[in-house]
Amino acid sequence: MQSLRELYKIGYGPSSSHTIAPGRAAKIFSKKHPDVQKFRVTLYGSLAATGVGHGTDTVIETVIKPREVEIIWKPEIELPVHPNGLLFEAMDNDKVIDSWEVYSVGGGDLRDETGLLNDASKVYELTNMNDILAWCLEEGRSFWEYVEFCEGKEIWDFLENVWKVMKKSIKRGIEEEGVLPGTLRIARKASSYYIRSKTTTGSTGNIGLLFAAALAVAEENAACGKVVTAPTCGASGVVPAVLYFLKEDQGFSDKRIIRGLATAGLIGNIVKTNGSISGAEVGCQGELGTACAMAAGAAAQIMGGTPKQVEYAAEMGFEHNLGLTCDPVDGYVQIPCIERNAFISQKARECAVYSLFSDGSHKVSFDQVVETMMQTGKDLQSKYRETSLGGLARIVRPVIKKA
Repeated sequence: MQSLRELYKIGYGPSSSHTIAPGRAAKIFSKKHPDVQKFRVTLYGSLAATGVGHGTDTVIETVIKPREVEIIWKPEIELPVHPNGLLFEAMDNDKVIDSWEVYSVGGGDLRDETGLLNDASKVYELTNMNDILAWCLEEGRSFWEYVEFCEGKEIWDFLENVWKVMKKSIKRGIEEEGVLPGTLRIARKASSYYIRSKTTTGSTGNIGLLFAAALAVAEENAACGKVVTAPTCGASGVVPAVLYFLKEDQGFSDKRIIRGLATAGLIGNIVKTNGSISGAEVGCQGELGTACAMAAGAAAQIMGGTPKQVEYAAEMGFEHNLGLTCDPVDGYVQIPCIERNAFISQKARECAVYSLFSDGSHKVSFDQVVETMMQTGKDLQSKYRETSLGGLARIVRPVIKKA
């Protein structure tokens, strides 16, 4: 299992699969051919279906400039390895002199015929929740201590920086107002939610603060702002929002929050290793479902939960998002993505609280839910897996005003 450095990626939205990874791939291939002046890039499946709304063509062109690049869209064709396929070709006039077939497999990661491009960073010997939980119980340690055991103490500097970027994303999102880019004309809401949370008393104000933080990051992501994949850009609002709420409303220290961030990363890593965090492969259950599990487990630990209670919180966060579809309207990471980040943040908090009322015992294990999620993802029709061909994307159509 890989380092948390490969899960928490700092980059620009709106999509880790459709923006960050294609940009990485374009950089790798263009760097391989410094003297080539023309490239051709073919986008397949989900990358082609929602690539315009996600800015896939824009990021590829930006990376390759000032050299020429031709983008070809083939949404009707899915390459065999993954729905997010790309074919890069280096051209000499009309002749192809080199080509590279590569896949964006979720969270900004790339895979080609050799395997994961960053697979050298495997640092975890145990790769499923049952084994890691057993280690914690046998050693009398917590999940964050297993992260330190495998990654070394230097992981804390990395996670501290991740937390700083998350907080900055929230701060920017809360301050910004106006309309998000794209055809949907979605107005930013984080600022008004934050103000209302400050003027509302009791639990309603608390929930408003959580909503505001999640909306802030999700809106920053939609506006191509700087965020952390947790585990993806589309789901980047949940973990920061829950951690921010625990710090600002509940008064927990940054040190405790960062340890929670380690546990959240470990949970996300388990899903990424044994399942998928790609909406194009398994639907939104793999993205926001994983984010819910990460935030729930982290919150349970921060609030004093035992390892069994942490696992239970993560399991509930995942189980009760099974079957969640990915149907972004008009291909933008806005409807239903932004609101969904806010609601799932609250669900994650509730899962943590629920687990803390228990002794941590339950029938369904986290690993069983990961397996179920993958099977459910395979059973989902492709129109519900980030193609914008089904669900809300089919029913809700943006009204485009003529100039």
